[in-house]
Amino acid sequence: MGKEETQFDKTKPSVNSNGYRVVGTRPIRPDGIEKVTGRANFGADCNLPGMLTGCIVRSPHAHAKILSIDTSKAMKLAGVKAVVTAADFPELSPKHRGAGESPVSFRDMSRNIMARDKALYDGHAVAAVAATTPAIAQAAAALIEVKYKVLPHVLDAREAMKPKAPVLHDDIFTKGVDPKPSKASNVAQRYEFSLGDIDAGFASADVTVEHDFTSQCVHQGYIEPHACVASTTEDGMATVWASSQGQFMVRNYCATVCGMDISKIRVLPAEIGGGFGGKTVVYLEPIAILLSKKSGKPIKIVMNREDVFRATGPTSGGHAWVRIGAKKDGTMVAGELVMEYEAGAFPGSPVHLGCMTGFAPYTIANSKSVGFDVVVNRPKAAAYRAPGAPIAAFAVESAIDILAKKLEMDPIALREKNAAREGTQAAYGPKFQKIGFIETLEAAKNHPHYSIPLGPNQGRGVASGFWFNIGGESSAAVHVNEDGTVDVVTANPDIGGSRASMGIMAAEVLGIDVSRVKPIVADTASSAYSMLTGGSRVTFAVGQAVCLACDQVVAQLCERAAKIWDIEVSDVEWLAGSAVNRKSGKAGSLSLAEIANVAGKTGGPISGQSSSDVQGAGPGFGTHICDVEVDPETGRTTVIRYTAIQDVGTAIHPSYVEGQLQGGAAQGVGWALNEEYIYDDLGRLQNGGFLDYRVPVASDLPMIDTVLVEVPNPNHRFGVRGVGEVPIVPPLAAVANAVSAAAGTRMADLPISPPKLLAAMDAK
Repeated sequence: MGKEETQFDKTKPSVNSNGYRVVGTRPIRPDGIEKVTGRANFGADCNLPGMLTGCIVRSPHAHAKILSIDTSKAMKLAGVKAVVTAADFPELSPKHRGAGESPVSFRDMSRNIMARDKALYDGHAVAAVAATTPAIAQAAAALIEVKYKVLPHVLDAREAMKPKAPVLHDDIFTKGVDPKPSKASNVAQRYEFSLGDIDAGFASADVTVEHDFTSQCVHQGYIEPHACVASTTEDGMATVWASSQGQFMVRNYCATVCGMDISKIRVLPAEIGGGFGGKTVVYLEPIAILLSKKSGKPIKIVMNREDVFRATGPTSGGHAWVRIGAKKDGTMVAGELVMEYEAGAFPGSPVHLGCMTGFAPYTIANSKSVGFDVVVNRPKAAAYRAPGAPIAAFAVESAIDILAKKLEMDPIALREKNAAREGTQAAYGPKFQKIGFIETLEAAKNHPHYSIPLGPNQGRGVASGFWFNIGGESSAAVHVNEDGTVDVVTANPDIGGSRASMGIMAAEVLGIDVSRVKPIVADTASSAYSMLTGGSRVTFAVGQAVCLACDQVVAQLCERAAKIWDIEVSDVEWLAGSAVNRKSGKAGSLSLAEIANVAGKTGGPISGQSSSDVQGAGPGFGTHICDVEVDPETGRTTVIRYTAIQDVGTAIHPSYVEGQLQGGAAQGVGWALNEEYIYDDLGRLQNGGFLDYRVPVASDLPMIDTVLVEVPNPNHRFGVRGVGEVPIVPPLAAVANAVSAAAGTRMADLPISPPKLLAAMDAK
């Protein structure tokens, strides 16, 4: 076995502190070279012969009845090949539903992709055109005449819940209430999760705090705008190239919305320039398919940045009222949370997830969380890292900070006293298994950051957060090549380093160097079905599939070695990347490469495949510490130090895990201090670009320190817990608690912009 085959000496296995050879190391990312050299193909990089450009016409009104659409002038323009409107899409019934991070109404999805009777927000698509050049497509779009009857609009959830608010849909009757309403409203559903006796809990409390909190609608802010190419051939087959968080998701959604058989659509995943949950739905792909079908040519559609902000899913803004009761010693005995989330133009905000996660980090015998899913004249909300949880945590963790001050307790000590642990009954249903929340609090308490003195106008905030993490349908195939290298084929777009984690786990099971493993993200025709990339599920669930497929490969390698040696398989052991002959008198070994080289003589190709509905995702917990300095003259907040601590199970590739924590913290800081959608009085978006929609840049942030607490998930071979969602949950409250401490007044309305903070300090 030569050095080119592996860095390991099979006779002296080298392991790290976790007891693994490859898991926990930091190899160079498999996709790194293509990306830094510009060779990687993203959604807008695909070009086909004869390709046309698609352009979408969008409503300039927040709420308007569509009286007529005249496309005749556009069709007469030289170079225009096709036009589509809602009339080209099949009418779907409310019974058409699908699965994803949240239940999907295909009827609503279809009407979001292309407005049918009414335009429900500024930027709602009403028509699309395909032409030979981008300039002609834009000119043709301008020639499409749409007549509207402008209707009153509503942008805020609490305003939309009022009796006299303009109603967006005449067929929405609030679910989850008894008796069922007979009058349509903007409240799509009421959710409730409870545990114990809330009234008795508060009656036993020595101290009670309550407060209102608000946050605004914010966008995921991915760098790459939505883009796709679709080509429909004469036999009705459609091929789609798209940047998304799941090619099977794109196939399923497009088939339903376009009225096609799934077998008629093939989706090839492009690289993805950021998603964060915002690319778990479709906007352009069905339109491109129908334009291609009409024109007989491939169609390319790329959103500009303004289109992204006006027409794709931000996460909800919302209001939360929280009340917590505690004993004098800090034992929390009751918690109540009421939230209203803005769903956008169609039902489906993540308010139910907010209800499930708000009190989840704590052992509270009596709790009640109520949530209202409210439609407003904004773009349909989409997932954004731990959807629903950050707003709930902002309210609960801020209230705990208020409680700590009232009890004169250290905020970490208060959390430690009430922390969820193994066996804790969560209000949303299960009892926790092995979790590491307490360990994150201990790490925070003992971190140098927590004890360093603060200066004038500076404040420190602490907050914790929780996310379930999920499993789901997952597939993987592992193929051994003739030279002993290995291909690991999965079907999940890599948005957070999953190619690296798949390669590392395969190398660990097979006992070979990770450089000899090539992870591949396959299209829908080249892999078995996998659920989309979301919910922090891929390294856990798809990783399980990879491990099981590798187990099959190892079994086959042992069988081939036994055949070569003419011994029983039971006498062969796989050790450090080689088959070892344990039969007395015939000691020896064969490397994976040596077995692969003669596979044609011992039975043919060696490969394994696994598909299953993977369960047992371990929940994740994190605790963040934030120091800020506020300028009393301008109201500007500067984050001067930030530490993110998280139970990550086992860090398969620690660099990627650290990056997840840092990225979530950065996005949370933006959510807390700067980001919000700003509309004028007519409901038109005013800051549809990164110049006016202010996301944090490098100069806005300190170096974000990370601490990886590793409490392995017992339901995964290597102890994996998802890590991508938790990091965005604590920052809103951590920043707000820090600013409140520095300013000497409670900041409960996000974002804490300089004018807002200055006014609060002046009022104090």
